[in-house]
Amino acid sequence: MTEHHETEQESLMQFPCDFSIKVMGSATDDFYALVLEIVRHHTQEFAEKDVTTRPSKGGKYIAVTVPFVAQSRQQLDALYEELTGHERVLMVL
Repeated sequence: MTEHHETEQESLMQFPCDFSIKVMGSATDDFYALVLEIVRHHTQEFAEKDVTTRPSKGGKYIAVTVPFVAQSRQQLDALYEELTGHERVLMVL
């Protein structure tokens, strides 16, 4: 049943497609660069001018949103795995 569910989810996305990933972490001077470095490991198909940041209300955290062209489910899985596995990343949406 799990395999069938995953197949249904995959069929909802047609690749390549526009995709955005939001990465949250502590608002340090280099968090933005860290996120872009990780995203670049998985795709070159984004424009840095389109990347946005948003600080938390208290300024302790920052969200970096990177829009890009996703090529495959495997690409997205690998990107999420690297981001969520990084010690400085608190959350990925």
